[in-house]
Amino acid sequence: MAANETIVGKVLDLSSMAAYQEGSVVSRTLVDRKIGTITLFSFDAGQGLSEHTSPYDAFVQILDGKAEITIEGVPRTVSAGEAIIMPANAPHSLRAVERFKMMLVMIRA
Repeated sequence: MAANETIVGKVLDLSSMAAYQEGSVVSRTLVDRKIGTITLFSFDAGQGLSEHTSPYDAFVQILDGKAEITIEGVPRTVSAGEAIIMPANAPHSLRAVERFKMMLVMIRA
C-alpha cells in the first residue's frame, strides 16, 4: 500500500491525527511501503509497548507529552519536540510517563 491518498499533498497536523483514548494505545498508519512505514501513535498515561525487537531502524519523534523509551536496558525520557532512533535488533520498550503522541518512521531498506 502506498501513502494514504486522502493525505497526499496536504498539510498535516500530525498531533491531531491520532486522538487519545482512555486506557488505550491508538495507531494510525499514514504510509505503508516495502521500504518503510510512517505511523502515528497516541498512548494514554501508563500505557506502553513491552520490550521487543525489530530488524529495522526506527525513528521516533514525540509530538506531544512525554515518554520513557528504553533501548538495550537504558531508559531515556523523550519529550515533545524531541526524537530518538532505535537501532535495528536492539531490544526496546516504550512507556507513557504522561500521555504522549509520537510519529514512528520505520526504515526497512
